[in-house]
Amino acid sequence: MTSPAGADFRLRDIWLAAYGPSVVSSVGHGAVMPVLALRARDLGADVGTAAVVVAMLGIGMLVTSLPAGALVARIGERRALVGAGLLDAVAMTLAATSSSVVALAGAVLLSGMAWTVFLIARQGFLIDAVPVRWRARAMSLLGGSFRIGVLVGPLLGAALITQWGIPGVFWLAAALALASAALGGIVPDLGGEVRARARAEGHLSVLSVVRTHRRTLATLGVAVVILGASRSLRASLLPLWADHVGLSASVTSLIFAFAAALDVAFMWPGGWLMDVRGRMVVAVPVVASMGLGCLLLPLTSTAAGVTAVMALIAVGNGLGSGIVMTLGADTAPVAGRAQYLGAWRLCGDVGNSGGPLLVSAVAAVAPLATACVVVGGLVLAGTGWVGVWTRRLDLAGR
Repeated sequence: MTSPAGADFRLRDIWLAAYGPSVVSSVGHGAVMPVLALRARDLGADVGTAAVVVAMLGIGMLVTSLPAGALVARIGERRALVGAGLLDAVAMTLAATSSSVVALAGAVLLSGMAWTVFLIARQGFLIDAVPVRWRARAMSLLGGSFRIGVLVGPLLGAALITQWGIPGVFWLAAALALASAALGGIVPDLGGEVRARARAEGHLSVLSVVRTHRRTLATLGVAVVILGASRSLRASLLPLWADHVGLSASVTSLIFAFAAALDVAFMWPGGWLMDVRGRMVVAVPVVASMGLGCLLLPLTSTAAGVTAVMALIAVGNGLGSGIVMTLGADTAPVAGRAQYLGAWRLCGDVGNSGGPLLVSAVAAVAPLATACVVVGGLVLAGTGWVGVWTRRLDLAGR
């Protein structure tokens, strides 16, 4: 592999190691995402409870973020990838065979726990493997590899649903999680020397790392909470609205696939903009497009209308591919990096779980259209905070 610090660095030299496991695992997650709420509904959940089931993915990530950072610091990215893949395969098998909403929620929680370990391991690998001048583009492609999964997954899911119903999608995800674990086993482990030194000197505690960087986590970290909350709404609010207006599960999957294609189309321009123009220029559109999309969603009643709103959200989301990971890499210390990235993931996971929970809370006492408006207004209000703190990071970097 060409040295990442050299002038001759090329992303294609690390392509398989950096992005292979992510693409494979994300196809499974992408297939599950548009039908998770529908699976809960089939098991007897009402709209509010279905949103809670979707939120369990974010909650699993949330409760595991800090210990996952400590785990990756000790065992390394490669072992973390293998373990996460195996755990996710178990979770998806349980989701496919569950006969109650509670069992499904538990399986989704377990999947979220595996996913956060996977994400921290992937982010740490790229920080080591890629020079700073390429960081946003590399992280954007990592985010894009997840989006490729969200593009391909729903297409495969739509085909499986017609033959084996919604549970078939979860069996697909289980198989792909195993394949991801196998690919993770061949990824080079670049942090061996750092871990050996940390073992000799003593690992930093998560709490000490959080204390040292508490100002960054309380300012830019809150911006990441807002980013996470806005992005999580697509997986919870939009499928529920599609079901509300009478769209079938297969049509909903195809709409998600179209939106994922737009995500993929805009990921490289977004990474280039971040490297050349700064982080704020893409962070703000991510949040603003989601807020506006939520406000427009109650005006739709057809597949075409829902698709148009999804397209708007996808453009902003695609430009911001990898933005959270890039911001985390920008601010991560050398000592205690994995522990810090765990705390960084916690900020994003608070948003990931908070968005669907907010939808559930509002939907429990008001019509779904009201939930769209309330959530959209709150997301738009958070755009200013995101703009201020990402702008300050850009200025500090110059």
